[in-house]
Amino acid sequence: MKRIPLLSVLLIFIISSSVQALSWAYPFVVWKGKVYEIKQDEFIEDSEIVKMIGEVKTKPNDMTGNYYGDASNYYPKGTKYYAIKGTSTSIAIAVKENNQWVKAVFVHKAPFHIMNVISNIYFISVVVIIALLVIGVLLFRTKKSKKCIH
Repeated sequence: MKRIPLLSVLLIFIISSSVQALSWAYPFVVWKGKVYEIKQDEFIEDSEIVKMIGEVKTKPNDMTGNYYGDASNYYPKGTKYYAIKGTSTSIAIAVKENNQWVKAVFVHKAPFHIMNVISNIYFISVVVIIALLVIGVLLFRTKKSKKCIH
């Protein structure tokens, strides 16, 4: 009988979840497989903004730190990215924040994530084309086999 309360307490400790949150080294955005560090004290003038090039579409997992696609650990989904006049996007981009543009500097390539492949429009197109071809071949074979039986 003494084991039941002990086992109950032990089970509560095992089942109860611990709260964790990832602490990021710096705020960043990801665009086209590249990670850009947000330089919160470096602003870009309106006249230096060329055009919109993308936006935040996903958020990183706060528990694992995994992210894919055009993501940000700082900005909400929908935050816009812009090209800077005279600066290659492989060096820096601008991010729109509260009606001003903040500089984001390239730091490294984003780590591989399978969702980058699966969500790629070319990959989806190839999968759809292959699926249509397979369905077409199967339909053709079933029609041909029905003709041979009769």
